[in-house]
Amino acid sequence: MRILYLQTFPFWGSGSGTYARHLASVVGRTHKVAILAPDDRPIDKAKLYTVKLPFPVAFTGHPEWPDCKFYTQLTNVEVALIYKTFLDATITAVEDFHPDIIHVHHAFPFTWAAAFVKDMYGINFITTIHGSELPTIEKDRRYGRATYYSMYRTSRIIPNSGYTRDWFLRVFHGYFHEKCRVIPGGVDINKFVYSESGAAQVDRELNLHGKPVVVFAGKITKYKGVEFLIGAAKRIHGEVVILGDGPELPKLKLKAQNLGLTNVHWVGHLGAGVKKLVPYYSRADVFVAPSVWDEPLGLVILEAMACNTPVVVTRKGGIPLAVKEGVNGLFIRARNSEEIVEKVNKLLDNEPLRLKMGENARRIAEEKFSWEIIGRKFVHIYEKFSKKS
Repeated sequence: MRILYLQTFPFWGSGSGTYARHLASVVGRTHKVAILAPDDRPIDKAKLYTVKLPFPVAFTGHPEWPDCKFYTQLTNVEVALIYKTFLDATITAVEDFHPDIIHVHHAFPFTWAAAFVKDMYGINFITTIHGSELPTIEKDRRYGRATYYSMYRTSRIIPNSGYTRDWFLRVFHGYFHEKCRVIPGGVDINKFVYSESGAAQVDRELNLHGKPVVVFAGKITKYKGVEFLIGAAKRIHGEVVILGDGPELPKLKLKAQNLGLTNVHWVGHLGAGVKKLVPYYSRADVFVAPSVWDEPLGLVILEAMACNTPVVVTRKGGIPLAVKEGVNGLFIRARNSEEIVEKVNKLLDNEPLRLKMGENARRIAEEKFSWEIIGRKFVHIYEKFSKKS
């Protein structure tokens, strides 16, 4: 079977990019796989087609495109230009690769091209809803109208959590319910593994020897709630390490300076490569994800869990799919620095509890979220809807 993936963003720096590259690699072990994306970095086990965008554009921002436009800001002419670019690139890939099925990441804009390909070539496509596109559809009716036809034409709609499914159905007024099947994102449990040498490397780089460490990783946007972690930092019984970049970073650094914080370390966006992230997850005694929006799932949470790290997270969106209170993590209310202090210190001050939750985190990642398990679920769908079926 030949599967063509269409991914809207680069392979690193966002949850959907991580999702796309890992899924393509694991499925590529047993099937012929190609992936079309605005990225020229090779993906293991996948043929790469690179789309050259006229300008970078994202839903909520992207750390590799710091000056990108938002879809809500585009003129009609710019929307048409982006669509034409994606359509031309998709047709070129289809003509060269001859896929049996297409798998699109995000509800738009690549689905618009996939719908055209289905009409012209008779190739079915399925669509993964990552959730980050849904606020744009809610705010800008142009995208809802244009996407409705694509959802009508797609064979399956795959939200990455039950929350994302419910959100998607609200946006589309209950239509397409019968097409929805939830499949979460995953984690490469063979690469995201606790590394003692990696943890020691972080100690040397940031001078953290013997100190408890709390880590956040992700895009530094309002949605991620990092300001509330910064607000908690002074009373946290350890060092706070911030991985990532984004539009809120300058403001948060200024806030930390005004609060006189000396225990916050700004590492920035680490770029491509699992090897850069694993040392920080391994060194973390606690991973914090203080999201204030309905996070579709949060693949960084799964990555930290796979490295034996307990998590402190908000009960937003799809996060409870991976986190069980008191088992592998603790929940906090959104926008609440006081609860961050309380729950983080509870783990930092109780080593047996922390280590037990870390073991549980790894076990849950292995049992429910390995890419091998996720990949098999998708292959079953591809077989059902491919033109060879």
